[in-house]
Amino acid sequence: MTRESRSENGAEGRRRAVLSLLLVTGVSTGAVVLAPKVPPPPDAATPGSVAGPVDAGVAAPRAAAAPSASASTSPAPPPYLELDGGTLAERNDALLTNMQHALGLSDAQLSAVRAVFAASEYIGQGNPKPTRHPLTRAECLERRAKAPRLAAADLRCGAPNMVPLFDREAGETATQAKVCVDQYEFPNIECEYPVVWVRANEAEALCHALGKRLCDAHEWEGGCAGSLKSAESEYAFGERRIMMQYLHNKDRKISWAYGPEKNHALCATGSQKSPKCPMPSFTWCGSNDYPAGSFPECVSAFGVYDLHGNVAEHMSFPLQPDQLGSRGGSGETEMKGSWFIFQALEAHDDDCRWRAPDWHVTRVTDPNSHRNYHLGFRCCKDLD
Repeated sequence: MTRESRSENGAEGRRRAVLSLLLVTGVSTGAVVLAPKVPPPPDAATPGSVAGPVDAGVAAPRAAAAPSASASTSPAPPPYLELDGGTLAERNDALLTNMQHALGLSDAQLSAVRAVFAASEYIGQGNPKPTRHPLTRAECLERRAKAPRLAAADLRCGAPNMVPLFDREAGETATQAKVCVDQYEFPNIECEYPVVWVRANEAEALCHALGKRLCDAHEWEGGCAGSLKSAESEYAFGERRIMMQYLHNKDRKISWAYGPEKNHALCATGSQKSPKCPMPSFTWCGSNDYPAGSFPECVSAFGVYDLHGNVAEHMSFPLQPDQLGSRGGSGETEMKGSWFIFQALEAHDDDCRWRAPDWHVTRVTDPNSHRNYHLGFRCCKDLD
């Protein structure tokens, strides 16, 4: 080694068109100013009226709609910034500004996120010098604009770009969900590159800064497989970790987020390692990943993207019930999912419920936990 009103659909379509155009025309100028994704207001829909993958198991098709009467009088949203080139610090500054605008972060949240970034020499979207992304943000947006179906976020989660998890196989519905998960890898913004070179304790701190937490292993697995099982049925608490892993893996139902048959081509797995990257090195290893959500078919029934391919993801593996994230605890490190070169090198199994050996294992809170050029994370959020 993750439909609301007609006027909103119309606004979203216009946003994508403007975003793609500005990206394409601005790349050669060194900086691009873009219109961000603005979350709908809390009263845009009631929980019972939110449609999408959380209820139907599949995202609703895009619908053409006329612009709303108020569209021309609405104030312009804050600009979305992108640097073509620049240092890691400069790119991080742009990313943090974009997170504030696109995700509606408060000043306190932004300050907490900035502090985690500032304490690391490496956190960001990869070393700009060796990194060669196989797809641009504009190309990602164009792909998604042409997709017949896209998974919608759910207002029940109380945060942008999140969907609820529940035990669909046991007959539960989204109204019974107790946890939500990010649809995209952190920073959880459509068509943005994932944050990498992050340690597990830093990932946990970034999730906490946003009022979330690092997901537990079974939550990631349930979000991938389309049904979240109870923690009690997912962990052999009291056993050694190697035995917990064995007991889980031997009886697991094998499936992928997109269906029962493996097909790496559906996901962000067609990139390459940097030529001078024999082992993890910030200097020589580019984070040659894709913008999040670039492969619209690589999505789970819940509406979670990139659970296969793109970057692998930090999760917490609880060894005891009090280490469950939902109970305020954290366990040992677990790396979930495959990564961006899996079409060329299938390094391990990557089906939804497969649990890895304890590679590079530490406690999540260990300040020296593992980090890598193809390792990111996503967050979960408990519901009252």
